[in-house]
Amino acid sequence: MSARQDDGPALPLYLTEPGRAVGDFGLYLAAKPLMSRLPRGDGHPVLVLPGLLADDISTRALRAVLRRLGYDAHGWGLGRNIGPTAACVKGTRDLLDHLADKHQRPVSLIGWSLGGIFARDLARRSPESVRQVITLGSPFRLARHSQSRATKVFDRFSHLHVEHRTLPLESENTPLAVPATSIYSHYDGIVHWSTCLDTPGERCENIAVMASHLGLGHHPASLWAVTDRLAQREGTWKPFKAPLFLRPAFPRPAQPSAADPVAAHGTAA
Repeated sequence: MSARQDDGPALPLYLTEPGRAVGDFGLYLAAKPLMSRLPRGDGHPVLVLPGLLADDISTRALRAVLRRLGYDAHGWGLGRNIGPTAACVKGTRDLLDHLADKHQRPVSLIGWSLGGIFARDLARRSPESVRQVITLGSPFRLARHSQSRATKVFDRFSHLHVEHRTLPLESENTPLAVPATSIYSHYDGIVHWSTCLDTPGERCENIAVMASHLGLGHHPASLWAVTDRLAQREGTWKPFKAPLFLRPAFPRPAQPSAADPVAAHGTAA
């Protein structure tokens, strides 16, 4: 049987991920002198969650940018992300509660890939503690194993997971109660871009950038989109609009298919 059109990503995109991520980091280094032009907000707390098999080192550049802009940006401090283990589930919940109590204000959550799925779960559990959710290449609309090239790696640690969910994720049948932004790329070589599309609404949207999956956390367009969303005043929201000089860096975002989520089921990856 031939692969479905939305299965993938394509093999060339997958094989070139590491090289393209290095290129994206080169763009980040080249753009560093312009970081002062990034949108600035009120310095509220931000929690950044890494992707599968990644740790806080992977989000260091993103958090450094946010700290230079005055935000109280935190890594998750839980080592490598190997899925929803007991330490991960309890640790992320405790960390969110701690930051919200410490600052006496809601926390913005940024999640890269699998970390974004965790961020959305936290927002559903504790919406009063979450200001907004920003995801980077997070396949929260995953419907089939074949839509991700990370499924086998995820399954390798499944015996340690305390949460096992079916696909498509039942929680995604309803929108988040807090503002949500999904930043994704049509050039993603790890997950199919369509699995990252949220249903646009009054306080949620999709933003397309031209980055690799492994480069989404430091690509200059991603950084602009993230800081633009964080700069919105608490309790307000308006759709993202790139400044004129950056319009070419942001392709028109796709719309999720009316048929999503697909009716196929399996174990969440």
